[in-house]
Amino acid sequence: MSRLLRIRRSRKISPAQSPETPLRTRCSARLLVLSPTNEVLLFKFRHKAGALAGKEYWATPGGGLEHGETFEVAAVRELREETGIEMHPPESHVAQRRFVMQMPDGEHVLAEERYFVVRTANTNIQDSLWTADEKQVISEYKWWSIDELKVTTDTVWPEELVSWLLSTINSD
Repeated sequence: MSRLLRIRRSRKISPAQSPETPLRTRCSARLLVLSPTNEVLLFKFRHKAGALAGKEYWATPGGGLEHGETFEVAAVRELREETGIEMHPPESHVAQRRFVMQMPDGEHVLAEERYFVVRTANTNIQDSLWTADEKQVISEYKWWSIDELKVTTDTVWPEELVSWLLSTINSD
């Protein structure tokens, strides 16, 4: 997995934020959790309130870095908190992207995400360490095959997920 994929994307900024207003950078560690059959774990997010009310999408586990945390340490913590799966800190990330993202409270941030691959035989997810916010917005989880991802009409983030998975699987 020596190939690092770099994706740069841009999204429109709301009229309330002028291009001169610097955006806060929100760093996060995201996880491509793969089963023995190369299915990837995704969570379904359903926002019922706030600036994202009515939005639904599937996304990888992961989240923001805490103060003083590295991406690698955050990956370990987020995996444990969101799935109950334990791992050693990963050596490196396999993909990254930077883009403007709207948070549930309406704030626009410059999201900097790094993606780490985790292989696990444990496909039973534990939600006992989920935060109150996670319990409100994560409605379900599913292990997706690449073929399912290719044909779904659901919104799946990141958009590059299938190509990243194919690169990861082919480099093993």
